[in-house]
Amino acid sequence: MTATEQYNESLKSWINKEKLAIELMNALSKLLYKYSVELVLFRNTLVGANIQEVIYYHDYAKNVVFKPINLEDTSELAKALLEIGNLAPSKLDIGKLAFEWSQEKSQYSSKVDFLKNKIENLSLESTNSIQPRDVVLYGFGRIGRLAARELVKQAGKGQQLRIRAIVTRKCGDLELLKRVNLLKMDSVHGPISGIIEPNLENKTITFNGQLIHMIEASSPDQIDYNAYGIDNAIVIDNTGAFRDKEALSLHLKSKGVSKVILTAPGKGVPNVVYGVNNKDLDVDKLDAFSAASCTTNAIVPVLKVIEDSLGIEKGHIETVHAYTNDQNLLDNMHKKHRRGRSAAINMVITETGAAKAAVKAIPSLDGKLTANAVRVPTPNGSLAIMNLTLHSKTSLEGINEIVKNASLEGDLVNQIRYSVEDDLVSNDIIGNVCCSVYDSKATLIHQDGKSVVLYVWYDNEFGYTKQVIRFAKQIAQVQRRLYY
Repeated sequence: MTATEQYNESLKSWINKEKLAIELMNALSKLLYKYSVELVLFRNTLVGANIQEVIYYHDYAKNVVFKPINLEDTSELAKALLEIGNLAPSKLDIGKLAFEWSQEKSQYSSKVDFLKNKIENLSLESTNSIQPRDVVLYGFGRIGRLAARELVKQAGKGQQLRIRAIVTRKCGDLELLKRVNLLKMDSVHGPISGIIEPNLENKTITFNGQLIHMIEASSPDQIDYNAYGIDNAIVIDNTGAFRDKEALSLHLKSKGVSKVILTAPGKGVPNVVYGVNNKDLDVDKLDAFSAASCTTNAIVPVLKVIEDSLGIEKGHIETVHAYTNDQNLLDNMHKKHRRGRSAAINMVITETGAAKAAVKAIPSLDGKLTANAVRVPTPNGSLAIMNLTLHSKTSLEGINEIVKNASLEGDLVNQIRYSVEDDLVSNDIIGNVCCSVYDSKATLIHQDGKSVVLYVWYDNEFGYTKQVIRFAKQIAQVQRRLYY
């Protein structure tokens, strides 16, 4: 084969992959909006992915998961799901299904028969219909705006969570328009995909067809949500102003509210890292919760895996954290030491409660961890460096394999992303749906086999927001059936 023929053959193969990726994307969009069925590919989110990302995820399946699959099978399986139809709201790993099809196809007459066997408990007749729950965002800062974007993006048929209102201290015409602009455009996460239409007279915005009330209030207990057609709502408080049970309970005094989630560490309420310590909660008996902090959500999943498999004797966690709105842009007065110094040009040592918070999620680590933080001049994307002494000996390959397995199987597949990239840096983390991105290429281990240094990246805004929404779905009891 000549060089020209090789070029043409390679290009032809790529174009065919693009065509198949488009077919897959078309089918997954129909599944989402017709049945509220979301497809992922070995935990990689396909909704909103572009053509190149879809192809890359198939390559990831081959090189990281070691389960080679092809676009032809995944696209045809997605179309077969549409052919079956009448599906209950669910989240299906089309990568896992494609691999199982490659191993078991001789046992079935068609892909439809194969899928009917695999997902027989996911048909609409076999499950109760999910009753959607109203969500109110109290506060509209970094986490609030990302939550609004994600809730609208995930709406599908509106069968899980539906954003109904946003509450801020001021909501005059000028404030409303400014908040709409901040929602539209974001210096870190980019512009929205969609259309926002403000209505100044009615104090509403319509975001991709979803009508959202913009409510002005100075206290959580001053609002009658029933007057806006909102009932049995979950409030996601992202102001950081109400951090204990008594303060959070003010939300519950408002008509139309049944539960409240704090997007910060809380006192007197369960501090939950979804995927680790959420299963034992009786959400019917509790009405106020904390989703802990972004750092806690980053470190706890990996700490849980290591503690369960090798045991942790002691450790120190140093967080290299993006600067936050709490810091000063230029040197000025601040109630805390060092945080008054310019965030844009300094590395700033500060404290973190991540070690104490980790113990709330993993009680066996009590007294074993210390933690500190360094704020650095980057707006988003952070890194936790975990220096641990283990009970059991291991190897570099051994500890990486343990975390890799946890990222692919078990309770933490949505929390841990296993990275094999040689040139991974903080900007690469932005937009990652996992709260913990384990950098396998950076792992260090002492010759004693017990002293290890693990590097865990995290999008301290979006990765954390995804955790908050996952937790909200549990509290709302609107979680879909899974095939993972």
